[in-house]
Amino acid sequence: MTLPAAELRQATFAAGCFWCVEAIYDRVPGVTNVVSGYSGGKSLNPTYDAVGSGSTGHAEAVEFSYDPDKVTYRELLAIFWKSHDPVNGRGVAPDFGPAYRPILFYRTEEEKQIIEEEQAVLEKKLGKKVATEVLSFEKFWPAEEYHQDFEKKNPNHPYVRGVSVPRLKRTLDKE
Repeated sequence: MTLPAAELRQATFAAGCFWCVEAIYDRVPGVTNVVSGYSGGKSLNPTYDAVGSGSTGHAEAVEFSYDPDKVTYRELLAIFWKSHDPVNGRGVAPDFGPAYRPILFYRTEEEKQIIEEEQAVLEKKLGKKVATEVLSFEKFWPAEEYHQDFEKKNPNHPYVRGVSVPRLKRTLDKE
Protein backbone atom coordinates (compact mmCIF):
# COMPACT_ATOMS: atom_id res chain seq x y z
CA MET A 1 0.00 0.00 0.00
CA THR A 2 1.28 3.45 -0.92
CA LEU A 3 0.87 6.39 1.42
CA PRO A 4 -1.53 9.18 0.46
CA ALA A 5 0.26 12.03 -1.34
CA ALA A 6 0.04 14.18 1.79
CA GLU A 7 2.19 11.67 3.69
CA LEU A 8 4.86 11.23 1.02
CA ARG A 9 8.10 13.17 1.39
CA GLN A 10 9.93 15.18 -1.26
CA ALA A 11 13.60 15.13 -2.21
CA THR A 12 15.61 17.16 -4.72
CA PHE A 13 19.01 15.93 -5.90
CA ALA A 14 21.40 17.11 -8.62
CA ALA A 15 24.05 14.73 -9.98
CA GLY A 16 24.84 15.56 -13.58
CA CYS A 17 22.42 15.10 -16.45
CA PHE A 18 18.87 15.02 -15.19
CA TRP A 19 17.91 12.41 -17.78
CA CYS A 20 20.25 9.97 -16.04
CA VAL A 21 19.22 10.85 -12.49
CA GLU A 22 15.52 10.71 -13.36
CA ALA A 23 15.97 7.24 -14.92
CA ILE A 24 17.70 6.00 -11.76
CA TYR A 25 15.21 7.26 -9.18
CA ASP A 26 12.25 6.34 -11.37
CA ARG A 27 13.20 2.69 -10.77
CA VAL A 28 13.63 2.87 -6.99
CA PRO A 29 10.79 1.10 -5.13
CA GLY A 30 8.94 3.63 -2.97
CA VAL A 31 9.82 6.59 -5.22
CA THR A 32 7.13 8.25 -7.32
CA ASN A 33 6.62 11.30 -9.50
CA VAL A 34 10.24 11.87 -10.57
CA VAL A 35 10.52 15.20 -12.41
CA SER A 36 13.53 16.67 -14.22
CA GLY A 37 14.20 20.34 -13.65
CA TYR A 38 16.46 23.02 -12.26
CA SER A 39 17.40 24.11 -8.74
CA GLY A 40 20.12 25.95 -6.86
CA GLY A 41 20.12 29.20 -8.81
CA LYS A 42 18.62 32.63 -8.39
CA SER A 43 17.09 33.28 -11.83
CA LEU A 44 13.33 32.99 -12.21
CA ASN A 45 11.89 30.57 -14.76
CA PRO A 46 15.18 29.01 -15.91
CA THR A 47 15.28 27.28 -19.26
CA TYR A 48 17.48 24.46 -20.53
CA ASP A 49 19.54 26.82 -22.70
CA ALA A 50 19.99 29.41 -19.94
CA VAL A 51 20.96 26.80 -17.34
CA GLY A 52 23.36 25.15 -19.79
CA SER A 53 25.06 28.49 -20.41
CA GLY A 54 25.90 28.71 -16.72
CA SER A 55 24.27 32.13 -16.42
CA THR A 56 21.48 31.20 -13.98
CA GLY A 57 23.39 29.43 -11.22
CA HIS A 58 20.99 26.47 -11.43
CA ALA A 59 21.97 22.84 -11.77
CA GLU A 60 20.03 20.17 -13.60
CA ALA A 61 18.19 18.34 -10.82
CA VAL A 62 15.37 15.92 -10.14
CA GLU A 63 12.59 16.24 -7.63
CA PHE A 64 10.61 13.24 -6.49
CA SER A 65 8.20 11.96 -3.89
CA TYR A 66 9.01 8.96 -1.76
CA ASP A 67 7.32 6.78 0.82
CA PRO A 68 9.59 6.70 3.90
CA ASP A 69 8.04 3.36 4.90
CA LYS A 70 9.40 1.83 1.68
CA VAL A 71 12.69 3.69 1.17
CA THR A 72 14.57 5.81 3.68
CA TYR A 73 16.35 9.09 3.08
CA ARG A 74 19.64 7.32 3.87
CA GLU A 75 18.91 4.71 1.19
CA LEU A 76 18.16 7.49 -1.31
CA LEU A 77 21.50 9.10 -0.41
CA ALA A 78 23.33 5.79 -0.89
CA ILE A 79 21.93 5.63 -4.42
CA PHE A 80 22.96 9.27 -4.99
CA TRP A 81 26.56 8.61 -3.89
CA LYS A 82 26.78 5.46 -6.00
CA SER A 83 25.40 7.21 -9.10
CA HIS A 84 28.49 9.36 -9.71
CA ASP A 85 32.02 10.23 -8.56
CA PRO A 86 31.25 12.13 -5.34
CA VAL A 87 34.71 13.71 -5.11
CA ASN A 88 34.32 15.54 -8.43
CA GLY A 89 32.39 18.79 -7.99
CA ARG A 90 32.78 19.87 -11.63
CA GLY A 91 30.01 17.61 -12.91
CA VAL A 92 29.33 14.01 -13.82
CA ALA A 93 31.03 12.51 -16.87
CA PRO A 94 30.58 13.23 -19.68
CA ASP A 95 28.86 16.47 -18.60
CA PHE A 96 30.85 19.12 -16.78
CA GLY A 97 30.18 22.69 -15.76
CA PRO A 98 27.95 24.52 -13.28
CA ALA A 99 24.73 23.00 -14.65
CA TYR A 100 25.97 19.48 -13.90
CA ARG A 101 27.50 19.91 -10.44
CA PRO A 102 26.31 17.55 -7.68
CA ILE A 103 24.05 19.11 -5.05
CA LEU A 104 21.90 17.70 -2.25
CA PHE A 105 19.03 20.00 -1.32
CA TYR A 106 17.77 19.43 2.21
CA ARG A 107 14.31 20.43 3.39
CA THR A 108 14.72 19.81 7.13
CA GLU A 109 17.49 19.97 9.70
CA GLU A 110 17.11 16.20 10.09
CA GLU A 111 17.88 15.71 6.39
CA LYS A 112 20.88 18.05 6.66
CA GLN A 113 22.17 16.03 9.62
CA ILE A 114 21.71 12.74 7.74
CA ILE A 115 23.57 14.16 4.72
CA GLU A 116 26.44 15.33 6.94
CA GLU A 117 26.65 11.97 8.72
CA GLU A 118 26.60 9.97 5.49
CA GLN A 119 29.06 12.33 3.83
CA ALA A 120 31.50 11.88 6.74
CA VAL A 121 31.24 8.09 6.45
CA LEU A 122 31.85 8.28 2.70
CA GLU A 123 34.84 10.62 3.10
CA LYS A 124 36.41 8.24 5.62
CA LYS A 125 35.82 5.29 3.28
CA LEU A 126 37.23 7.12 0.23
CA GLY A 127 40.01 8.97 2.05
CA LYS A 128 38.99 12.09 0.13
CA LYS A 129 36.69 15.07 0.59
CA VAL A 130 33.26 14.77 -1.02
CA ALA A 131 32.67 17.67 -3.43
CA THR A 132 28.87 17.63 -3.36
CA GLU A 133 27.28 20.93 -2.40
CA VAL A 134 24.73 20.78 0.42
CA LEU A 135 22.12 23.52 0.13
CA SER A 136 18.85 24.38 1.79
CA PHE A 137 16.02 23.71 -0.66
CA GLU A 138 14.48 26.89 -2.01
CA LYS A 139 12.76 26.30 -5.34
CA PHE A 140 12.50 23.65 -8.03
CA TRP A 141 11.62 24.58 -11.58
CA PRO A 142 10.35 21.70 -13.77
CA ALA A 143 12.24 21.39 -17.05
CA GLU A 144 10.59 21.62 -20.42
CA GLU A 145 8.20 18.78 -21.22
CA TYR A 146 10.50 17.10 -23.73
CA HIS A 147 13.00 16.42 -20.92
CA GLN A 148 10.46 14.52 -18.78
CA ASP A 149 10.84 10.72 -18.91
CA PHE A 150 13.47 11.25 -21.60
CA GLU A 151 15.17 7.89 -21.15
CA LYS A 152 11.84 6.01 -21.35
CA LYS A 153 10.57 7.99 -24.35
CA ASN A 154 13.87 7.89 -26.26
CA PRO A 155 15.47 4.47 -25.62
CA ASN A 156 17.50 4.62 -28.85
CA HIS A 157 18.87 8.13 -28.36
CA PRO A 158 22.71 7.91 -28.51
CA TYR A 159 23.13 9.67 -25.13
CA VAL A 160 20.58 7.37 -23.50
CA ARG A 161 22.24 4.24 -24.90
CA GLY A 162 25.80 5.40 -24.29
CA VAL A 163 25.51 7.25 -20.98
CA SER A 164 22.12 6.98 -19.23
CA VAL A 165 21.59 3.22 -19.49
CA PRO A 166 25.16 2.26 -18.46
CA ARG A 167 24.99 4.70 -15.51
CA LEU A 168 21.60 3.32 -14.51
CA LYS A 169 22.93 -0.25 -14.57
CA ARG A 170 26.09 0.66 -12.59
CA THR A 171 24.04 2.49 -9.97
CA LEU A 172 21.26 -0.01 -9.40
CA ASP A 173 23.39 -3.14 -9.82
CA LYS A 174 22.86 -5.17 -6.63
CA GLU A 175 26.47 -6.40 -6.37
